[in-house]
Amino acid sequence: MALFLLPAPALAQTLVDATDPERIIGLLRGFGSAILESDSVGDPMIVGRIDGTRYLVLFYGCDDGGTGCRAIQFRAAWETDGEYALSDLNAWNRDKRFGKAYLDDVDDPVLEMDVNLYDSVTTRNLEDTIDWWQIVLADFKRNVLKQ
Repeated sequence: MALFLLPAPALAQTLVDATDPERIIGLLRGFGSAILESDSVGDPMIVGRIDGTRYLVLFYGCDDGGTGCRAIQFRAAWETDGEYALSDLNAWNRDKRFGKAYLDDVDDPVLEMDVNLYDSVTTRNLEDTIDWWQIVLADFKRNVLKQ
C-alpha cells in the first residue's frame, strides 16, 4: 500500500545498463570527452578523458557481436619506464576502497575500477560512480604518480 503513496517520479527513475554504450557515453561527457570504439574482440570500448587523463571503459559479459553486455571497467594506464615500485601500488590497494592498481608486463602502473551494471542501475547511481572514478584518478595521480 505504501508504494501507491509515493510520488510518480520516485517510481519512474531512469535506468541504465551495459547494453547501451551510447547512454553511458552521454553520462561520461558530463565529466569530459568520450567516444565509442570497439576492442580487439568487437566489444564496445569507450575512450574518454577526465581532467586531462585518458582512460578506457571496457565492456564485459557481452554476447558475440558485442551486445548484451553486463558490466564495465574503467581503466587508465601510464607509460613510466618502470619507475614505480610494486610496494607503492600495494599500499594503494591496501589503503583505498575504490580502484585497484597493479604494474603491467612492462612495469607501468595501471588503475582499474569494475562496475556491475547487470539488471540496471539508476542514472544517478552511474553518475555517482563516474564521479568516484574521477576522484580515484585524481587521488592516484597525486599520491602514487606524484603528478
